[in-house]
This record gives sequence, C-alpha cells and structure tokens, in this order.
Amino acid sequence: MLRRKITNRIEEFYKSDPNKALMIVGARQVGKSYAIGKFAEAHYESVITIDFIENPEYVSVFENAQGADEILLRLSAVFGDRMIPGKTMIFFDEVQECRELITQIKYLVQEGTYAYILSGSLLGTVFKDIVSAPVGYMDIATMYPLDFEEFAWANGVGEKVIDSLRSSFEQKTPVDAFIHERMTALFELYLIVGGMPEAVSAYLETKNLRKVADAQNAIIRLYKRDISKYDEKDRLYLNEIFDLIPSELNAKNKRFILKNLNEKARFDKYYDSFLWLKNAGVALSVNVVDEPKVPLLLSKSQNLFKLFSNDVGLLAAQYGNEIQVRILQHETSMNFGSIYENVAAEELAAHGFALYYYNSKKFGELDFVIEENGKVLPIEIKSGKDYYRHNAMDNVLDVTEYGISEGYVFCNGNVETVGKVTYFPIYMLMFLHKKELPKEILFTSDFSDLNGMV
Repeated sequence: MLRRKITNRIEEFYKSDPNKALMIVGARQVGKSYAIGKFAEAHYESVITIDFIENPEYVSVFENAQGADEILLRLSAVFGDRMIPGKTMIFFDEVQECRELITQIKYLVQEGTYAYILSGSLLGTVFKDIVSAPVGYMDIATMYPLDFEEFAWANGVGEKVIDSLRSSFEQKTPVDAFIHERMTALFELYLIVGGMPEAVSAYLETKNLRKVADAQNAIIRLYKRDISKYDEKDRLYLNEIFDLIPSELNAKNKRFILKNLNEKARFDKYYDSFLWLKNAGVALSVNVVDEPKVPLLLSKSQNLFKLFSNDVGLLAAQYGNEIQVRILQHETSMNFGSIYENVAAEELAAHGFALYYYNSKKFGELDFVIEENGKVLPIEIKSGKDYYRHNAMDNVLDVTEYGISEGYVFCNGNVETVGKVTYFPIYMLMFLHKKELPKEILFTSDFSDLNGMV
C-alpha cells in the first residue's frame, strides 16, 4: 500500500470539521479514490461508494430532488440497511458526472445524519456551470501524483534518512556522501517512473521499466479519451497542445509557441484549451511575471507561459525513444533540463506554491520565482555540471530595488552556500513547502480614543 500525504489531510479535516464535507480533486489516476476508500474503511462502520462513471444511473437520484430528505429516501431505496445513522460515510466518486450533487451537498451536510466525502476529476472544467457552490459546507483539497518524498517512502527510504536530509536542508549543511549518491540515483529513477500510483506499483512489483511504460501509456490514452469526451466546440486543439508539451519543453526557451500549432494562431483562440488542460490537472502552467516583486500575481502575464506535464513519468513516456535507458545512462545528447524543470514544477505545485517564472531582456530568465515568507525567492534548476553559472539569478540579486536576499539552485551537487546563493541537491525540492497560515489570526483593537471627538 502506497503511503500518501493526502491521508493526513483527510484525517485532520474530519477531526476539526466533522460537520462539513471534503472534496478531493485532481487529475485522473492520481489515487484519489483509493486514498479516500482506505480512510473511510478505517473510520466508519459502513461505507457506501457511489461512482458516477461506473454507475451513471445514480445521477437520477439528484435530479429534481427537493432537498436532503428526498435524496436520502432515494438512496435508502438502493442501499437500505447499509445506511447506519452516525456510522456511515457516503463517498461520491467522479462527481463531475453529477453536477447537481455539488449544489445539493450543502443540504445533505446540514441534515447531519451521515458523513460525506467526494472526489472528482476535471472539476475545474465544470465549476463554471455550477449555480451555487456550497461555501461553508464543503472544503476542497487538491491531490497530485506521488511527490518525490512519497516516492522515497514507497522505495523503502526510512524516516531517519528523511529527517537527516530535512535537517541538512534547513541548516544548509552537506549531506553524507553515500546518502547523497543513493538519493541522486533514486531521483533519476523518479524521472522515469514518476508519481502515478499505477506506474509506481508496477515498478515496485516487477522492477520492469517496460511494465512501467505500459502503465504510463495506458494513462495517457485515458487522458486522450477524456479530452475527446469533454472537447466542446470551442476547444478544438486540446489534443494538439497535449501532444506538443514534450517538444515545447525540449525547445530552447521551453515556452509554448503558438505557430507550432498554427501559423495564424491567436492566443485568445487557444486560451480555453490551455485553461482546460490546467484545470483538469493534466498540465501545469507557469506564467511569466514582469517583475520579481511581491505580490507576484500583480505582474503575472496571461499569454506568456510554460506548460509542464502533471507527471514526469508521463512526460518520459511521451518522449519515447527508450528514454528510460538514456536517463539511466546519462546520455549527454539529451536535454535533461526540461525533465528536471518538470519535476520542480510538480513539487512546487504539490507543495502549495503558485507557479511563476521571470524573464527580462536585461537580466535574463529565472526558471521559477515563488513567494516565501512575504519575499520573492528565485529558483534555478540545473541538470548539468555547470550549476555555478546562473547569470539571471546573480543579476536579480544585485538589484537593490527588488530586495531579494537569497536564491536557491537545485542541482546534482551537494549542499553549499556561496554568497547569496545556496546550492541544494535536486532531490531536496521535496522540502520546499509553502507555510500555511495559522487557523486563527487574532487582532485586538481599541478605538475608544475616538469617542467624543468631533
């Protein structure tokens, strides 16, 4: 059984918010249903799973329903004695197939007899059609493929080693040479296998990279079927864009060039297709910012961006050409930079960061810029041996106006700090997490001094 971080998120949610529902969203095949099922079985006497793809007839339960009582009456006609008051969790799976449920969940939660949890794929593509989102009655959490730390757990890396590496990251001290070598080798394996649970399980069970590729290609075919299924009249170019992700990342600037789709292409014509892939969780978009200043959102550009795969293993499978062997042999003719950057985009997104990069004719291009502790942190990803060369980062760090105090370079070297730049092993991306705000931010004020003033 693969250990997933989302399990703790679900556990904490139902401890702190037992009178709300949680919806787990994410791309197909990232493990949502499995994680939810395991949680529900461990905590409830009865678990009822309603999968709207496998059982589309259940959609009619919610059609024209006049509130929670009517819905529960209809469900009881199907599930009968399995619906035990106070001891049952009802799991609605693939809820994008039943849009009425999103608006009805509020009333089910208010009724309070049962616990509810939901999951869905492509949710971002259908939310715009929902009349009333159940604010205050349902929270949403996004699930991604296994990140590198989860992949390390799956491959038997112990907590003591993880804790030691985390300490090295936080204190900026070098990693033991043997551990560094082994973790670097594990990271190379991650480039091939990726984080899709089916691919990871195929590797763990067989150690056969051909079986891994078969699992990955099956997921890619599934994504393409989804694209065809949800491809409406104004989204005619989804397949072309999806197929172009590997080659665009392998290009010199890694940005999407519309003329590769159509010589007369206009961004507004393709915008919905890019947005669909992002909202479906199939791709990760990294938008350029005009200035590396907080808040980065204010200088974000909508029409200049890089598009990454949601999983580096799927990206490797799309490249084909026996890329698995080429990675393991460190073939120099291949551009590993795009693959390393794809992992960085995945890790940053999974760890809560909005994805941006910076590009300037004057200063150069930074692979990523993120907001950390109210400041901008520039990040460079280096796959080769010349990782001490980072002109864009040096230039930006020298601009007093930006107020950037340090930069990170993730590379194949060990931990080292030179001036304002710290070099981390590429696998230490797993420790870069966005800090969550405390649940309560109390502010006490007294304006009584204004009393009686004219």
